[in-house]
This record gives sequence, structure tokens and C-alpha cells, in this order.
Amino acid sequence: MIVGAVRSAEARIRLKLCGSGGREQEVEAIIDSGYTGGLTLPPALITSLGLRWQSVERATLADGSTCVFQVYVGKLVWDGKVRTVLVDEANADPLVGMKLLRGHELRMQVRYRGRVTIKRLASRRT
Repeated sequence: MIVGAVRSAEARIRLKLCGSGGREQEVEAIIDSGYTGGLTLPPALITSLGLRWQSVERATLADGSTCVFQVYVGKLVWDGKVRTVLVDEANADPLVGMKLLRGHELRMQVRYRGRVTIKRLASRRT
């Protein structure tokens, strides 16, 4: 289970990022349910971790505008396991989006210092 807190009216969790050459960095990330990708990181952090460039993508933002951004391959510790993820470059605080939350239950106590928990869902058998 991943545990965080509500601060400044945002649900926040700590993430351990793993870069090339054994570089690691812990960051605070904001949960953004309106972001359909997995993870955004600022350019300076991507550079310091030495993440490998993957591609250029285009997205439509909530205000209807279009942006072009770089995509990198990164690793992070997620729910106790190292996971490879695509990282979108953005000049903003790190964001965790719906793609990274897929298969998990997100709970928030929406108040000052409210508890945030992310718990893996049991897999469905079909």
C-alpha cells in the first residue's frame, strides 16, 4: 500500500525514482485524476536521473489547447516493486496520473492532512 496526505488541497504521495547508473531520488508527487498518462517529471529531474528518451507525443489539455512534450523511460518503486513507466516531461510538479493508478483503489480524506491511500485491487478472474 502507498500512503500519502492531503496538503495545499492536493493529494500527495512520495515516490522513489530510479535512474541510470543506480541514481535514485525521492520526490513528492501530486495525484491528478484528470491526467490520463502515468507520470510527469520536470526536465531538470529527468536530466539528473539520466532517463532514456523514448519519443515525442502530443496531448490535448483540459483547456482544449494542444501541447507537444518529450517522453522518457523511467523506473520507480510502486507499491514495493520496481516498475518501468513512461515519463512525460512537464514544467510542473511531478504528477501521478490514471495510467499509473490503474488496478488500484485510491482513497482520500479530503481535509487538511487527510490520509491518502493507494491499494492494489485483487485481480479479477474471467
